Amino acid sequence: MEYRELGRTGLAVSEIGFGGEWMDGTPEEARAVVERAHAAGINVLDVWMPDPTRRSNLGDALHDLGIRDQWVIQGHLGSTWRDGQYVRTRDLDQVKPAFEDLLARFHTDYMDLGMIHYVDKVEEFAQIMDGPFIEYARELHAAGSIRHIGLSTHNPQVAKLAASCPEIGMILFSVNPAFDMMPATENLDDLFGEAGEQSATDGMTPERAELYALCEETGTGITVMKGYMGGRLFDAKTSPFGVALTPVQCLHYALTRPAVASVMVGFTTPDHVDAAVAYETASAQERDYALVLAGAPRHAYVGQCTYCGHCAPCPRGIDIASVNKFFDLATMYDEVPDSLREHYRALGATAKDCVACRACEGRCPFGVKIADKMAKAAELFGC
Repeated sequence: MEYRELGRTGLAVSEIGFGGEWMDGTPEEARAVVERAHAAGINVLDVWMPDPTRRSNLGDALHDLGIRDQWVIQGHLGSTWRDGQYVRTRDLDQVKPAFEDLLARFHTDYMDLGMIHYVDKVEEFAQIMDGPFIEYARELHAAGSIRHIGLSTHNPQVAKLAASCPEIGMILFSVNPAFDMMPATENLDDLFGEAGEQSATDGMTPERAELYALCEETGTGITVMKGYMGGRLFDAKTSPFGVALTPVQCLHYALTRPAVASVMVGFTTPDHVDAAVAYETASAQERDYALVLAGAPRHAYVGQCTYCGHCAPCPRGIDIASVNKFFDLATMYDEVPDSLREHYRALGATAKDCVACRACEGRCPFGVKIADKMAKAAELFGC
């Protein structure tokens, strides 16, 4: 097993990590997975799930094996359990007992990483950093109950804000070749929905490229979630590229991004551990994802916008990629949803501002007739 330093935290973590989300079996099954992972050299575990059974099964396994102090645990602040359901909350009356429950079920008095849980809106990040929630995290850090403050997000805009914040030492972020080709979003479902299926690859979106560079610059470590795109990348029918990637190729893609230290892989059986750890002995040919993507039938969509941003800059200040994205989403409905219309209007410069100079069309790698599409968008949205 190879180990990497997790940003400026000083923690050395295995490049293959354990995402505990799917570990919902019996105590014996949980222990078998923990034993196999530990034997393979895995030493980092993400625990966002508030389900008491999963917490106890994993916590008991680490405790009974006497190896808790050999593991780096990402414990989340703001992930709670209410009436048998997961709830994401910023209410400290719920957050505090949930974190105390986490410590108790893991038979420990600290979490290595106290993760501000699932922040996907820029406004929410600002509220957290200016309010009582971050004060609570600071109190835990000062008391040694969390050794480092982290944050989990799927939105590269939020991730960039976190990477620019000195007291946030690392982020848990969704990384895979499909997500890297898609524009920033505040709704994770967008990445798995029809918009995701229509995404094509002309290189990494600017937001993500900027994020990785910023994390490298600031020493903000990244641990990875959604590395397999929920398993969709393993099947050509569900892969947005039209070809299947292997677990090893997905892991290699994530681990070759700047600032990435570890990929959290969901395990439910020891065999799942073995499949991920196979990465450590895989050949260069087995790891090669680039050749697969380059030959993918949907590697590029001629005539269809992939929101890659090559059309920019627009002399009228139009965010062409976003206009196209909202237009494409709107055409999926009989009537334009109010929320989508508001997102479109919030852009400022809209399709009606297009003067059909067509300068953008010469920069589009997919031959999109952008001016024509702007006219259709202006008609559809009415502005």
